[in-house]
Parts: sequence; C-alpha cells; structure tokens
Amino acid sequence: MSRLWYTRCPAPTPFGIAAQKGWLDEEFAADGIDVKALQDADDVAIRRSHFTHTQPWSFRQGGNIPALWARSQGSDTRLIGLSWVDEFQALITLDRQLDASADALAGRRFGLPRNTRASVVDFHRATALRGFGSLLGALGATLAQVELIDLPHTPRGLEDAKPAADAPLASWLDAQRSHEFAREAAALLRGEADVVFVKGATGLDIANLLNAKILVDINAQPNRLLHANNGTPRPLTVDAQLLRERPDLVERVLVRTLDSADWAQRHAGEVAQYVARETRSAEHWVQRAYPGGLHTQLQIGLDPQALAALSDFKQFLFKSGFIPTDFDFDAWIDPAPLRAALARREAAAPATV
Repeated sequence: MSRLWYTRCPAPTPFGIAAQKGWLDEEFAADGIDVKALQDADDVAIRRSHFTHTQPWSFRQGGNIPALWARSQGSDTRLIGLSWVDEFQALITLDRQLDASADALAGRRFGLPRNTRASVVDFHRATALRGFGSLLGALGATLAQVELIDLPHTPRGLEDAKPAADAPLASWLDAQRSHEFAREAAALLRGEADVVFVKGATGLDIANLLNAKILVDINAQPNRLLHANNGTPRPLTVDAQLLRERPDLVERVLVRTLDSADWAQRHAGEVAQYVARETRSAEHWVQRAYPGGLHTQLQIGLDPQALAALSDFKQFLFKSGFIPTDFDFDAWIDPAPLRAALARREAAAPATV
C-alpha cells in the first residue's frame, strides 16, 4: 500500500487543517506513502467517493449527510470521530414587512432547492428542509403551515472536467457552483419564493449581499438536537478495510488531526484565514458565522451529545426519504482508533516534573 486518500468539505474541520498544512503528507513521507485528495483523481469513480465513500484506504470529514447516506447505501465505513462547530443557520426574506411569527409565515412560499442532476443524495435539499423545520419550530410553526416551492438547479457534477492537480480545493468547488446559495438568492430576487434557508459564512455573505431580513436564526432554538444539520456535527469516517488491516495508520491520521485542533486554539487569526479560503468567504463573515470562538471548537472526539444529535438527524433523513435504509448507528461507531490515538499522544508527550 503506497497511497492514502482523503476528502474534505469546504468547512471548518480539524482534518481539513491537517491536510492543508501538509501534516498528513509529512506524517507518511518516510513510509513511502503519499496522501492524495479524491478531487485530484482522474478517475470519476474515485472522485465520486467524496459522496459514496467507496474508495479503499480513504478518510472523509465534512458534511454528515453524504457520510450517513453512504453508510445507508452499504458502504463499509466506520465513524471514528466528529467535531461540532456552531454555525449560522437562518431563514431570510426580501420582504421587510414580513414578521417572524407563525401567523405571518402561514401560506408563504419557502424555496426548497432540488438538484435535477443528483445521482447521489441531494444534500442541499435535505439541509434546507431540516433548516425549515427547525427554524419554524423556534417560531411555534410547522412545515405543514407553509408552501414548499421547488427551486430546480443543475450544478456541474463530478463527471465534469476537473481543474489541474495542483489547484486548491476552492478551484474545484468553483467548477461545481457559482455560489452555495445562488439558486436561493435568484428565487428571492425573481419573486419565486418569499423565504429561503441559508447557513454558514456563505449564507451570511449572501444575506448581506441581498440586504435580506433575517427572520430567525438557529440561536432562537434552545434544543441543541435541532441545531444538527449537514454541517453540525461533522463526522470523520474511514474505510473499514483500512481500519482492519492497518489500524496504526488510522491512529496516526487521528493524532495529526488532534494536533491540528490544538494548533487551532493558539492561532485564531490563521484559523479564520483558513476557513475563509475553504468557504470562499471574507474573514469578516467567517468570524460572524461561527460565533463563540471558531478556533476553540475544532476538537475531534466522540462526544455523547454530538453523537446523539447525529443519530437523531439520521432518523430525520430516513423518515424524509433522503437515505434509503436505516442502519445501526451505534455499530457504525468505532471508538478504538481515537482511544489509541490519544494514548499515542500521551506516550509521546514530554514528561513533566
């Protein structure tokens, strides 16, 4: 075995920091093992593993909907850690007179994106639907009280031409979409919808560009289970074959991921720069979209509350038809690699007197 594969989403993750800083390449250079992003592969099937997680000897950290969908489809993966970064999630409108109340929103058109090309899970649609339900709940309203309007869009797919191998992740993303919430913005501007869901730094950015009114944001929802969405929490998953055959390599990847979380706590400004590059957003919006100190929220672990939130979100996806079959969530989790990685770090730490 001479190559490990990985993929990450354009989001704040400790795994992404470790990859961007070259720490994974550095870790395995002496072993003659190179570490390569799926997005740099010439083979479409390998690039598609960003969603399907079928590529052997691979890791993934990012949005949880593809990870849950892949496991539901039968991909042999294990959940070995997750991180939770609280992020901006909101309902926005261009109607300055629209009140944030159940009565005012009754019968209003809520724009729900629909990927007309999707050959994998339509994570954008699932994210918006979950956001609608959670944020309407904060106002004492339900989905049954509003009108859901499809917003069809046809983004470029993984089958399309990829950028040069040395191009950054942001360039690959540029090939996929003009802006994460471009379709929602167009729907508001064209009068196709009254309300749309946005999130993260790109969501706050588009709300500002539109001079939109924020009707309600996730901070109005005290139940943290309902904060769970595609970006919260973000699971780190691994190909189970790799874990069975070379658990030592998995442990070493986890050690460097844990190292990046520690590094982040001491480098708040650099973390904001990193996330701005990943999300193609200004640092100004990154700092506001991820409140509470982004640099302090990048720990990787298996927090019981975060796991419970992810399990609850899995049930939402299953009941809403976004994942084809249910699966044993607890059996998906393997805590052994994280325990071993923490033990490795402790053994390597300098002794204190």
